[in-house]
Amino acid sequence: MPYLRLAAVALMVAAPLFGQVPPAYPEKLLHAPTPVPDRVILTWNGDTATTQAVTWRTDTSVLAGLGQIAEATDGPSFDPLAAKPGAVGPGVREFVAVTEKLVTKLNEAHYHNVTFTGLKPNTKYVYRVGSGANWSGWHQFRTQSDMPAPVGFIYVGDSQDSLKRHWSRLIRQAYSDMPNANFLLHAGDLISTPDNDAQWGEWHAAAGWVNASVPSIASPGNHEYGTAPKTPAEQKVDAVAALGGGGTITEPRKRPSVLTSHWRAQFALPENGPPGLEETCYFIDVQGVRMICLNSMEKVAEQTDWLEKTLRMNPNRWTIVTFHVPMYSLTADRQRADADKAIRKYWRPLFDKYAVDLVLQGHDHTYARSGLMRGDNLLNGGNYDQRGAVYVVSVSGPKLYKLNTQPWMAASAEQKQFYQLVRVDGGVLKFEARTADGELFDEFELRKQTNGRSVLVEKGELADERNGDRLTTREGWFAVGGIALLVAGMFAGRWLLGRRPG
Repeated sequence: MPYLRLAAVALMVAAPLFGQVPPAYPEKLLHAPTPVPDRVILTWNGDTATTQAVTWRTDTSVLAGLGQIAEATDGPSFDPLAAKPGAVGPGVREFVAVTEKLVTKLNEAHYHNVTFTGLKPNTKYVYRVGSGANWSGWHQFRTQSDMPAPVGFIYVGDSQDSLKRHWSRLIRQAYSDMPNANFLLHAGDLISTPDNDAQWGEWHAAAGWVNASVPSIASPGNHEYGTAPKTPAEQKVDAVAALGGGGTITEPRKRPSVLTSHWRAQFALPENGPPGLEETCYFIDVQGVRMICLNSMEKVAEQTDWLEKTLRMNPNRWTIVTFHVPMYSLTADRQRADADKAIRKYWRPLFDKYAVDLVLQGHDHTYARSGLMRGDNLLNGGNYDQRGAVYVVSVSGPKLYKLNTQPWMAASAEQKQFYQLVRVDGGVLKFEARTADGELFDEFELRKQTNGRSVLVEKGELADERNGDRLTTREGWFAVGGIALLVAGMFAGRWLLGRRPG
């Protein structure tokens, strides 16, 4: 037997030399749905303190899905062992899923969505999804507080390409740096080809069970949009032209762009935005922070009235906005693009008027971060009044562009993958940008004042503060040591005097 094993190993080593490389496993099989739930992901479509949405995928043999939830315990008491498949304990509640079919070039699947309601704020829950004998494992999450409380989240720009090969290590490193994150924030271009199910499969697999434990907030990018299919009337025109010998005609006008069908099938996001932009333009309140997701890919002007109302009626201390195409692009040619100009025209005045704190974006495949900006002052290197929002553009995937350094950039980099850790605690917002290997690249703090404005503390100033604290501590210990030596000397002197012969 040892000889047979050695022979098998020798054949495996020699096979590539003779051109016998094992073929790639077919995508159709690799990403095929089964009756067992996969692509399980948490999102929010309601109150973050009392509800939690979850979506998952199965094959089309599963006609209905279920979600089961219970308060977490220190053991399996919520789910006593039972012979009957799917049996659960008395503390488990069951919810029936909404199911929809999604047909792609690769497969057909059912996507199931449940929104757990009636939950307690700031409480840890366990849940699973499935039906019959086929269930996911029990996942765990914590609801948000219904009062202001510390918030931490992970923000990433375009993941887009080589998701399995290169993005997976980044998102896992980010989670390891913030395992108790309240949510993950994706600023568009999650994949490269909107309706490519294999890419969506790699995106889900890269984060894996993290998606089932930490809710995601997502804003669509241009790569979530594709060309709209031709209408029956247009197809008829093409058919008539072909029969007449002219072949299939090419329409001179640009076809409209439409959101991928994957988006609403796999993400259950709020529908509190403008009509026609459901689950792509919305807001979510999380423990004293208002998160506003805008859709920079369509109907930019139509979002303005809704945005102003959402900002004006915001009861939270902090306001963070995210969208894909940046307000201030990192390349000179994109600064003049129609989308960029429209965003600056319609949205920037409202950001200034209502004192937005932080704007998180993607699209340009490099990293850049501003100081406090109002209007276009810094674009020309001018001075300004130290008010406004901090604008960040970032990229998390391996598709990287060359940076065109501009005066408004307080920090910038190219040819690096980034993730960002954002923490809000009371009147302080802390921001860290880290590279794929976990190294700190950029950081700043916003410190909220009593008048509602924020003071920006840059990376160098933070380092000086930390060094100053250490210096103060060191000097303090020297002082204590000096006093101790002085006291010891006094006692020693008295002792010696006491021993002097009288």
